Amino acid sequence: MSILTHPSVPSALKHKRATATVFADPLSQALLSRIEQIAPSDANALIIGDTGTGKELVARQIHQLSHRTKGPFIAVNCGAFTESLVESELFGHEKGAFTGAINSRVGWFEAAHNGTLFLDEIGDLSLSMQVKLLRVLQEREIVRVGSLKPIPINVRIIAATNVDLEHAVQDGRFREDLFYRLHVALLRIPRLAERRADILPLVKHFIQVYQTNPHETPLRLSQLALKKLSLHSWPGNIRELENTIQHAILVSQNGVIEPEDISFSGIQTASYASRIEPFNIHKATSALSNIQNIQDAGQLLEQTFLQIFQAADQLKQDNINELIEEKFIRSAYQHCQYNQVHTARLLGVTRNVIRTRLIKYGLL
Repeated sequence: MSILTHPSVPSALKHKRATATVFADPLSQALLSRIEQIAPSDANALIIGDTGTGKELVARQIHQLSHRTKGPFIAVNCGAFTESLVESELFGHEKGAFTGAINSRVGWFEAAHNGTLFLDEIGDLSLSMQVKLLRVLQEREIVRVGSLKPIPINVRIIAATNVDLEHAVQDGRFREDLFYRLHVALLRIPRLAERRADILPLVKHFIQVYQTNPHETPLRLSQLALKKLSLHSWPGNIRELENTIQHAILVSQNGVIEPEDISFSGIQTASYASRIEPFNIHKATSALSNIQNIQDAGQLLEQTFLQIFQAADQLKQDNINELIEEKFIRSAYQHCQYNQVHTARLLGVTRNVIRTRLIKYGLL
């Protein structure tokens, strides 16, 4: 397990989670290896991941491991500015450039000179701003609003998005040439539900961060509470886990977090909801009720897997075999009331096989 802290993170950050990155799960360790590969270069990077997976954390990690670590790290949310202000925010402006510009102002590109500029939600930029950003990436210089003088910049760009930019390119919502400029080094961040071995280290980190009295004995999780956390689907990813633990700390008693202290929101993120929308519980129930023999069950399984593979192609899901195996074993474990022996007997494997998988998935 690896927990890396980022001392350069400003204290003004709203989310305390942005001070540590956890790489305990095999998928996270593979991501860390990828980070270590691309960090020393100056290549532009594109980070793809659902909301709350920690895209800014990964960007900061790339910066910390690069030769730019002594330079500034500037994080900008491209969706936070209106169309009329975004150019001024990114490139700066001269005095009198527009109504209200009473002074000259340095933009985020200049502020990140000799460092790293993290452009979050890059897919929210308008097509006109995409053209201007492309020119900056090509020419390595910016022009402030209201000026004709180009200013050279030395900035590494790390962009991030939770939308499918390839589909956005096909739909004409994102420029293809800009996409390839940003796509030099690609990192995909798995959802928290796919890297469950990260859950317990993250829980311990959040307990340490949010336990108000540092002299108190650190809160501990009961086994049932840990199991409840491990089995949750986490549509809100790390951000949801952070808020869940913060709430559990507030309501817990006697120094122990119990299952009743853990409350999950019924809200699903848009990206998560779109992933599960094709599944219809009524159709599934109807199909199950029509099973008469093992042949019917086999046909139902075949149809189910075909749907899974079609969804995997559409979502560009990697490691589909590992994903299916994990869901399969988790479901069997839950069906057997969390009994390893019964699960092994049901699946026709040894208990050691089941135990190894449960440890890998963070259930033990």
